[in-house]
Amino acid sequence: MIVHDLFAGIATGLAGGLTAGLLGVSPGGGLVVFSVLLLGAGQHVAQGISLVAQVPPTSLTGIRRYWQSGNRTPLRWIALLTVGFVAGGAAGALAANHVAEPALRWTYVAYLVVLDAMLILRGGRDEAKHDDKGTARDISWPALLVVGLLAGLSSGFLGIGGGLATVVGLSAVLGMPQHQAQMASLVMSLIPTTIPSAWIYWSEGSLASWPVLAGVIVGLLAGTDLGARAANRIDRARLRSAMIVFVTLMTVYMTFKALW
Repeated sequence: MIVHDLFAGIATGLAGGLTAGLLGVSPGGGLVVFSVLLLGAGQHVAQGISLVAQVPPTSLTGIRRYWQSGNRTPLRWIALLTVGFVAGGAAGALAANHVAEPALRWTYVAYLVVLDAMLILRGGRDEAKHDDKGTARDISWPALLVVGLLAGLSSGFLGIGGGLATVVGLSAVLGMPQHQAQMASLVMSLIPTTIPSAWIYWSEGSLASWPVLAGVIVGLLAGTDLGARAANRIDRARLRSAMIVFVTLMTVYMTFKALW
């Protein structure tokens, strides 16, 4: 049983890590879906797995690949995003434990639909904001705080890392280049911003066994590195298209789970 749980966790973490490294998002969005799909976990437990597995610095391997390819993000941006994220994450986690599982699943579906629509409708409009080197203009501190706050709320309430919302907010809304937005998301996931949310899920008993969690973390380390290697060989237009496809597939699967 322990060996089975360990390998199931590794498979789940590897899948979440591959999507995290390729799309530059924290692995939470993928981990929730893959925990439901591969582990058969309920929604609250899947969200607990996702938040706890993101406490260790599993994004280091992916960050190194983005850094080697010349992608940088100002520390001021990371600090502002983090402040908003921590505040939103705690509030979202407290609210989630008072919501029934079917409602959480439908909220997750609605969240994915909104992000998908933003990527599709605004994806091509940020190109005009970049110079020839793909560098975005400076971003105001209130805008960064709001993106961090909304990403944190989605993280705590839906048990995800908030990286998907961060990338969409920075790239599709604020006009940051795709690779730079993905780098910012991965750097944020290096900071243990999910600790407050993870502790709340832990205290409510929404967690899997230790072998599953250990396997997920090992899989994340390997998968994030592989995904980031692939991402740095793809231009930002194709990366955006890949993200749209990924979010759409997650939306379809989670809709199916909510219905059945």
